Amino acid sequence: MGNLFNYRQHAAAWLAEACDALVSVFFPAGCRTCDQLLTRASRVPICEDCLESFAPLSGKLCEICGRPIQTWAENASPTGTECLRCALCRARPGQEEKLYAFDLARSYASYDGVLVRAILLLKFERMEPLGEWFSERLAELVRREALTADVVVPVPLHRVRERERGYNQADLIAKPLARCLKLPHGRVLLMRTRPRPDKHVLSLEERWESVRGAFATRPGSVVDNLRVLLVDDVVTTGATLDACARALREAGAKSVIALTVARALRNPIWSPAESQVDKAP
Repeated sequence: MGNLFNYRQHAAAWLAEACDALVSVFFPAGCRTCDQLLTRASRVPICEDCLESFAPLSGKLCEICGRPIQTWAENASPTGTECLRCALCRARPGQEEKLYAFDLARSYASYDGVLVRAILLLKFERMEPLGEWFSERLAELVRREALTADVVVPVPLHRVRERERGYNQADLIAKPLARCLKLPHGRVLLMRTRPRPDKHVLSLEERWESVRGAFATRPGSVVDNLRVLLVDDVVTTGATLDACARALREAGAKSVIALTVARALRNPIWSPAESQVDKAP
């Protein structure tokens, strides 16, 4: 019975892809990011040139947050040896605990150029094929870095926001990623208990304050001793991933690895307080 069910699932998926391919051939459309005519059969409404323009993160990355280490000052420790942690993640005098609650964070590409428009399509137009394409890139990253996990968990939206939007864009990535990695999909394991402020643009302090204590594991969820792969679309300051990771660790998670499609290389608003932190030795 199980084999028959799997066969029907695969057949339905193949039929859906075949239908989409035929539609794209006989009714060609424009790329959703540059308007160039799509000449290939694909469910992803973005041309090859745009997909290839995404800039995968490379070079030296912070071993904790995954931020590119771009300057000599960041690449050297006080002892003069090479340092694989960015200025934000280095241990400093009087620092009793590390900055982030997650064990490490990794991202596929920098949040720049065409990728910004692609993320917006995923976020506001529910483009599930694009979510699947991103999940394949993240699966490649997981295998390349030999990351291990027991469950894939999307960063949740507040119930009011998800009801308004009709879906959670992080789950459009997390669900196919779990399937690709053959891991359980923990969609309801984590919940957001407090909505995001109505203010559209937040400073660094406001970002951290808006998510502090805003997440919790759902009552009845079993998290104890699990290695969690926490998935979101973009990481900017790391505040949301940190808040989710704290909730998971407090519930007994063994480890939390944060995984995002994109990473903003600099925070959008630099307050005086943040500038001092970023320059700390």
